[in-house]
Amino acid sequence: MSTIRWGMIGCGSVTEVKSGPAFYKAPGSALVAVMGRREDAVRDYAARHGIARFYTDAQALINDPEVDAVYIATPPDSHLEYSLMVAAAGKHCCVEKPMSLNAEQSALMQRTFERAGLHLFVSYYRRSLPRFQQVRDWLRDGRIGELRHLTWTLCKPPAAHDANAANWRTDPSVAGGGYFADLASHGFDLFQYLAGDIIEVSGYTSRQEGRYAAEDAVTASWRFASGALGMGCWNFVADRREDRVELIGSRGRIQFSVFEDQPLRLAGETQEVLEVPCHAHIQWHHVVAMNAHIRGKAEHPSLAIEALKTDRILDKVLQRNPHHPG
Repeated sequence: MSTIRWGMIGCGSVTEVKSGPAFYKAPGSALVAVMGRREDAVRDYAARHGIARFYTDAQALINDPEVDAVYIATPPDSHLEYSLMVAAAGKHCCVEKPMSLNAEQSALMQRTFERAGLHLFVSYYRRSLPRFQQVRDWLRDGRIGELRHLTWTLCKPPAAHDANAANWRTDPSVAGGGYFADLASHGFDLFQYLAGDIIEVSGYTSRQEGRYAAEDAVTASWRFASGALGMGCWNFVADRREDRVELIGSRGRIQFSVFEDQPLRLAGETQEVLEVPCHAHIQWHHVVAMNAHIRGKAEHPSLAIEALKTDRILDKVLQRNPHHPG
């Protein structure tokens, strides 16, 4: 098929700039339908983005014969239900991250699509960003020797909206955790793309301020299959914002940020500082790669089988019970 025609379930903030426009601006891609629960909101979204059809019922969008594949841009608590509906309709699917509320749900999603011969992608789009492909190239080229250790510190101060009822990211029953599940999932997925599978992990969580039901402070340590070690600190009631990753090698170091558009810094036998800006629609490369994968032209790096590994890590750190994810 020359053009992949996407339908989108959900029209929240992530779809305004980060993802939605990429689905209709990327070459060989079209966003032909959108679904939202509130008719006024989804009608407005469709009008502003030039989308031909809008729905308030997910099944109606999924059954639309003009839709080839479906992007699920809703909170994690609905990912299992919607994705299984998409699979039953025989269509490819991309689901936002985290993949679901826990690894048990994610494994069911992955198995269902695999058995149906369909593609299930997860929006861990950092794997497709040129900036992190550059870091991966440095590692593979041995620019810092053997990777010994990875550290990540991610902090932010508390905000007024943290405990707002509309902020689903701090409601474990909707998000599968708090900001840790929402943000650290990106990091754990990226680190495995860069350095290989994480085979052991343990951690501690705390509600240091208790503003909301989810954890606001987490620490964890892990081991990669290569033997390299990792440790992380995530605090969402800290004094200031910080996002700093350091890869410590036998002959050098690499520094970067997971979320901030900061330079990549290589300190090895040679020194490099690279500015690698992100696309205005940050999921652009992810969308281009999905369309290529569906056409059989390339292998997408963010498939469900990879995303499932991150959910298993989150389960262990957060000690999530699959039957009671909150």
